[in-house]
Amino acid sequence: MTAFRQRAKAKWRWTMMMLQPDWISPDQFKAAVGKIAARNPTPALSRLRSERLEEGRCVQVLYVGSYDDEGPILARLHDEFLPGQGLVPVGRHHEIYLGDPRKTAPAKLRTILRQPVSAA
Repeated sequence: MTAFRQRAKAKWRWTMMMLQPDWISPDQFKAAVGKIAARNPTPALSRLRSERLEEGRCVQVLYVGSYDDEGPILARLHDEFLPGQGLVPVGRHHEIYLGDPRKTAPAKLRTILRQPVSAA
């Protein structure tokens, strides 16, 4: 989390995820990727995968502002709120973006910051 809070983006290990309906089968997923590859081949397609995110208990906060200014709220979440509630982080921090950064001013971007937790 230190690299993330300090915005040291070169050190991040991240995954971009998209919500998919439960009824999408592995075969349907592979077929869709194959269709895209036939029209517009790109090396990134080979890294696509389908996986289920089951995070369990989480804490979350709605953050409004530039993505690059999230560090202080994440520091408070991890260094103050979690210990104050007797919680520890487990699993990966993730974010849910509620706007389109191409159409929204940075100061008005809304992001849900989520951290899976367990009792300390």
